[in-house]
Amino acid sequence: MQHFDIIIVGGGAAGFFTAINVAELNPNLKIAILERGKEVLTKVKVSGGGRCNVTHAEFLPKELSTNYPRGEKELLGPFHSFMTGDTMQWFEEKGIVLKIEDDGRIFPVSDDSQSIIDCFLRETERLKIQVLKNHSVQDFQQEEEVWILKTSKGDFSTGKIMLATGSNPKIWNMLKKLGHNIIEPVPSLFTFNIKDERIKDLPGIATEAEVKINSKKINLESKGPLLITHWGMSGPGILKLSAWGARDLEKLNYQFEIKVNWLPGVNFEEILNQLKDLKTKLAKQQVLKNAQFDLPKRLWRNLIVAAGISDGTTWADLNKNQLQDLSSQLTEAVFKVNGKSTFKEEFVTAGGVDLKEVNFKTFESKLHKNLFLAGEILNIDAITGGFNFQNAWTGGSLAAKAMSKD
Repeated sequence: MQHFDIIIVGGGAAGFFTAINVAELNPNLKIAILERGKEVLTKVKVSGGGRCNVTHAEFLPKELSTNYPRGEKELLGPFHSFMTGDTMQWFEEKGIVLKIEDDGRIFPVSDDSQSIIDCFLRETERLKIQVLKNHSVQDFQQEEEVWILKTSKGDFSTGKIMLATGSNPKIWNMLKKLGHNIIEPVPSLFTFNIKDERIKDLPGIATEAEVKINSKKINLESKGPLLITHWGMSGPGILKLSAWGARDLEKLNYQFEIKVNWLPGVNFEEILNQLKDLKTKLAKQQVLKNAQFDLPKRLWRNLIVAAGISDGTTWADLNKNQLQDLSSQLTEAVFKVNGKSTFKEEFVTAGGVDLKEVNFKTFESKLHKNLFLAGEILNIDAITGGFNFQNAWTGGSLAAKAMSKD
């Protein structure tokens, strides 16, 4: 049986980050990362469209924590110890130059996730951390002061174990046997499937919008870029709703309505008054031919048609009902959602180890000494934009400090 001082199960972002930090804090420790597959850091590879959105430019712990539908309260303390600025410094000290984009997302200047992967692999080699691939953990249990792990390629023993396996049902079931409560996982960060004539031929069009769930029982709304796709709607504005509404929308079997305001910041009455002004100012112009309010031309055309306004109609021709219908299409358009779509490579779940069972000063299990947990194995998830990675970095950093102590 091979022995390591520390074994980290999971060859993803949280696992590598933890291992590297432990080794830097205590070079004398013998550390191994066990990865069940033949490749490591696969989720890092595809994240951010292949660019790796490492974190988000939010530099206040309180504000940063509000981006976590599950974990907001628990992460506030840890963010005071390690957050965005610390993440940026960590990577830049390792030679990875980062940049902040206009929307706050932070990427390597290379715009290539391979830069982050190469950094992790380079550091593990430098620090003599063993990365053991194709080692699927079959079982683990604590015998006195030692953890025994059975894998597909042999057994291991270790003093401290970190589980950074993400949304892995097999590992969650093992934790259940050890007495941990697992919050049933449901999808988060998904797009809405919508078939509607108003967006039928508009894939690729993106615009700012306000979106709310059209239900008296669910009080959820978001604001941000909305992307029309072949299957419906996506973009940050939609993904935020899916994250915050993950459990409520699952209960509805992803059959619900949304209300879209294509002109965020203004309401029905305000737009109606502006349309009345346009009726006078642009009297002789055809309504369909000149998009207003900086809306994409094709979207404007479809909303005009949806309001019952035919081709060739001038602004002067518009009657009271048409003006009201157009204002409604612009500020409170209702769309029926019929299912969801998820990006399998960037799949995020709401669910995991009950947060009440974790010490967030060290990310150690409250039930079992020397068992640490970080990343998406916990019931923590965030909206899109680099926040899920920040959870991994913060958890890995604090766990590393505790694990590195003899």
